[in-house]
Amino acid sequence: MQTSTYGGPRAGFWRRFAAAFIDGLFVGIASAILRGVLGNGAGSGLGVLVSAVYFTAFIGSERGQTLGQMTLGIRVIAAETGRSISYGRAFVRWLVSIVSAIVLLLGYLWMLWDSEKQCWHDKAANDFVVPVRDYPLR
Repeated sequence: MQTSTYGGPRAGFWRRFAAAFIDGLFVGIASAILRGVLGNGAGSGLGVLVSAVYFTAFIGSERGQTLGQMTLGIRVIAAETGRSISYGRAFVRWLVSIVSAIVLLLGYLWMLWDSEKQCWHDKAANDFVVPVRDYPLR
């Protein structure tokens, strides 16, 4: 069960979508370059690694934001503390985000009817995606 004392605003679907689109461009371009240089096999494998490192490093950092999230003014916070999540939780979040996408994007769309606006990967990492203006960096 999710527990939180942070009942303020959550980032909406379209802001999260736009941030994910920007992040997808960064990771997609890096992956395409790797595939072009190393071939589909090794390049694709390294592309997955780039994705894992990108999302884990940025979301697990003290800012709790990817480049796309910085652009859209949103960040990831731990449900129980309101601070950034750890690198371990950020990695779990990245892993579950793959599952969220595989199942016809249902894990991503889940936030549309969830009372806390959480996707499956948010629930797995016990985090919220929130506007920076309402939850500034400490």
